[in-house]
Amino acid sequence: MLDYEEEAGRYDASRGGEPRAAAAAEAVLGLIPAPARSLLDVACGTGIVTRRLAAGRDGLRVTGVDLASEMVRQAAVRLPGAVVRSDSRRLPFRTGAFDAVSSVWLLHLPEGDADVRRIVGECARVLRPGGVWVTTVDKAAAHNVGSDIDAVLASRPPRAARDEASRVEAHAVACGLVPAGRARFPGRGQGRSPRRTVADLRRGWFVTLPPGEPLADRFAERLARLPDQDRPRPDPVFTLRAFRKPAAPPAEA
Repeated sequence: MLDYEEEAGRYDASRGGEPRAAAAAEAVLGLIPAPARSLLDVACGTGIVTRRLAAGRDGLRVTGVDLASEMVRQAAVRLPGAVVRSDSRRLPFRTGAFDAVSSVWLLHLPEGDADVRRIVGECARVLRPGGVWVTTVDKAAAHNVGSDIDAVLASRPPRAARDEASRVEAHAVACGLVPAGRARFPGRGQGRSPRRTVADLRRGWFVTLPPGEPLADRFAERLARLPDQDRPRPDPVFTLRAFRKPAAPPAEA
């Protein structure tokens, strides 16, 4: 897995920058109910999306949380006083503290389902009754756009998709949430070129192809033989799912 402390300095530039952030924030806000007044952005990274969530709707107070200290440092510049360093499996907020929760490009990262369940459980816990949690799903699948690069990488060792939509929905339902919508948005600027894919391979982007392993070197050699080494292939299209926490039943008189 990538070292996100080291990755922070190049994170935005290597992932589409502001255009991708704008598309993500617009799609997330489209699934957040208009009355929401507080939103927690879990795994906010550098805050490039989080800042746009805060600016995209009047009256919405946005808080960011991330585990990587360097990510938090950069996010705090964008949202002074509104970013907390914490593990998403143990959020430092009271139960029912937020009207909405978002987690963009997070659930594909944990090593096992147990950690995904903890993260989903924490997002559900800090959500108030009637609130909505929005998350990306199927991130790896989104990057398969049917290109020649994808054809080369198709035979790489598989890794279980922890953020597969059906798995995420099952975890959410187990935590008392109900499906509440979906959306898609383009990963602008994230279309892969062969040369860029080789560079990502060398720095550990593909977790089943560790840098320096003979198998990783063989994939790099095949990618280096593709035409148009610097031409980006089509951008991925990411999927969001929304889940609502049912409102508490009225108290009996």
